[in-house]
Amino acid sequence: MNTDLALVLLLLAAAIAMFIANRPRMDAVGLLMIVLLPLTGVITMNEALAGFADPSIVLIAALFVIGEGLVRTGVARRIGDWLAQVAGGSEARMLAMLMVAAAGLGSVMSGTAVVAIFIPIVLRLCQGSGASPRALMMPLSVAALLSGMLTLIATAPNLMVNAELERQGLQGFGFFGITPFGLPLLVLGVLYMLLARRLLVGGGAASAAAAAPAARRASLQDWIELYALPDREYRLRVAEGSPLAGRTLEELGLRAEGLNILAIERARRFGVDLVRPSGAVVLQLGDVLLADMQAADADHAAVFARHGLEVLPLGDGSRYFTSRAQQVGMVEALVPAESPLVGQTLIQARLRSDYGMTAIGLRHGRTPAGPDLLSQRLQVGDTLLLFGFWSDLHKLRRDNADLVLLNLPAEFDEVLPAPGRAVEAVLCLAVTVGLMVSGILPNVHAALIGCLLMGLFRCVDLGSAYRAISWKTLVLIVGMLPFSIALQRTGGVDLAADALVSLAGDYPPRVVLAVLFGITAMLGLFISNTATAVLMAPVAIVVAGDLGLSPYPFAMTVALAASAAFMTPVSSPTNTLVVAPGNYGFGDFIKVGVPFTLVVMAFTVLMVPWLLPLH
Repeated sequence: MNTDLALVLLLLAAAIAMFIANRPRMDAVGLLMIVLLPLTGVITMNEALAGFADPSIVLIAALFVIGEGLVRTGVARRIGDWLAQVAGGSEARMLAMLMVAAAGLGSVMSGTAVVAIFIPIVLRLCQGSGASPRALMMPLSVAALLSGMLTLIATAPNLMVNAELERQGLQGFGFFGITPFGLPLLVLGVLYMLLARRLLVGGGAASAAAAAPAARRASLQDWIELYALPDREYRLRVAEGSPLAGRTLEELGLRAEGLNILAIERARRFGVDLVRPSGAVVLQLGDVLLADMQAADADHAAVFARHGLEVLPLGDGSRYFTSRAQQVGMVEALVPAESPLVGQTLIQARLRSDYGMTAIGLRHGRTPAGPDLLSQRLQVGDTLLLFGFWSDLHKLRRDNADLVLLNLPAEFDEVLPAPGRAVEAVLCLAVTVGLMVSGILPNVHAALIGCLLMGLFRCVDLGSAYRAISWKTLVLIVGMLPFSIALQRTGGVDLAADALVSLAGDYPPRVVLAVLFGITAMLGLFISNTATAVLMAPVAIVVAGDLGLSPYPFAMTVALAASAAFMTPVSSPTNTLVVAPGNYGFGDFIKVGVPFTLVVMAFTVLMVPWLLPLH
């Protein structure tokens, strides 16, 4: 062993020790390695920084953005809602469908994000069915890890192994190159977890307590009943011949007749927009008005007929437009003693002009004021129920000197940043995957096009795109990439390959693959699976060359082993996320994860040489 190799191995050992201790954090370790490796003289500073320009790094960043588009538009949540509807009361069916849905979604976005999305869905399923979260949380994590074996872009280790093949002048794996292994493993994973869940269920009371919410927040339906809102809401279409068409809301003065316009549904080419009812808005034929009738003694039918308005069903069986809760909703606010609104009527208060919110309910103490709100004057301590767009709510929260914000409904936590864009997000994903599968463009080029399309269709904006990228992950990968160069240049890769060949080279190739899988999986217990792939991919390719065999079975073994992080709660972020909601201990992962890792190893050793010939 030469001095340069000793220095590189010393730095690698130090990095692994810091990963195990989790001090400092992983991205800081990556930056530290970028600084220290050039000081050894083995690589230059430009080579240490070259990872920032690596196409695989850009591809990973772009995939984070595409995944964020699926989250913001509700595609991911709709999959979860569908799961809740069709799973029924069968825990076994629920587990199987949960794993398939999570793995399918994880094949095109971050597995960690998939787990974060599905945790509240699983908790709701458990509350509704009586199932234990312990029976479903670990299968969710296992499915997220298995999703990394379904497509090339599903997880960073796949991309790192593929990039190493291309750096060696070899052809990389195709988009679905890993799928023939991942799909059977997903089936095995579902069958295994159906059996292994019996090992997890046990401490049901503790897990139920962990999953129970601290306190139930009021919902929109609660407020609808509390403020006596039912039977006041209408959906009204501006019909042919209506005198409202072509005129602004300000000049119409509909509020004087008790007709309070809360929002306007306006058709567009690919759907319906919800328009704020400001005074300058000009009504058009076909517009659908979401209205609150605040005059209790008015003849509603006569008012509608006079203005040429056609009454439509509320839609989806909802009350007071709760079917539109992704865009509009309600909030409770208090009138403080120092507020200038005290003594004013709601028309004088100009809440819509100042905040974009409309008062639809009023309580003096505990008593609802009824529908005829316009003539009532506000008093100190009154509670107002305000209706409006969620985006306007932020203005009220930021500048609320006149009102004190009291309560947000439970639905506020479920509001999507980009509602109504799910079809566009799926289209963007389909275009991206289609370009990757066809090979017309490089994967990174296709992913960047997908990002631009997500922005064009307003599925993401620049702020959310930058926030979606896990910079911690990227910096970690970039910091570990120079080790691959340094170890190859100093002979470290050849040394590791020679050691592996001397250990198992006299045995059949499947034994070598088993040893390679075991080393990769064990290394993944201590450092991230991405860093493991960076270090082990070049070793696997050199081992194949020394044995005179094809590099592809060996590279595929590393990719599969890097995703087989089932054995401890800290071996993958997906495992860490489910520890608390599933009320798991370290031993739960050992007794479930170790046997399944051996199952995956056996499958890999048997199937990889069959589908990817050794010669």
